[in-house]
Formats: sequence, C-alpha cells, structure tokens
Amino acid sequence: MSTTARTSPVVRLVPRSGATAVEPVTYTVREVAKLLGISLGSTYALVRDGTIPATRLGGRWLIPRTRFHAWLNGITEQPTAATGTEHGRRR
Repeated sequence: MSTTARTSPVVRLVPRSGATAVEPVTYTVREVAKLLGISLGSTYALVRDGTIPATRLGGRWLIPRTRFHAWLNGITEQPTAATGTEHGRRR
C-alpha cells in the first residue's frame, strides 16, 4: 500500500469572482411553460403545431433560446384581435 497522497481535482461549489454565468442555448418544453405561465400540455400543443419555434432532437423537443425570444417579442409587438377561440378553447 502506498502512502503517497493522491491528488484529486478541485471542485468549486462557489463561482470564482468575476466568473460569468453561461446561459443555456435551448429551453425545454417545461421551462417554456414556466416562462409563459401556461400548462405543460398547452405548451406541448403549441410546440407540436409550430406556434412556438422548436426542434425535435431524438425524443425531445428543444426550443432555441434566441428563436423563442424573437417569437415572443414578435407576438407582443403585433396587435391581434382576441377571438377567444385560440387552440380550440373558448375563454
């Protein structure tokens, strides 16, 4: 048995001062649902019908962050007539 101490990698639990946080490139459907404040099922419906820009990768839907925010900015800037029947539901 060796008495030499093995060096292990240092794990930092607190970011270094001046370190920048890396933002995700994509959102999950669950994250988008939380951001929009709508149900997970409604979010999946919007993703499947192409309303929310998304890409299917394997068995997962990924929503590119920049495309999502561009889409969101576009829908908030365009005035639309509220019919109350979007996605088959009356309000």
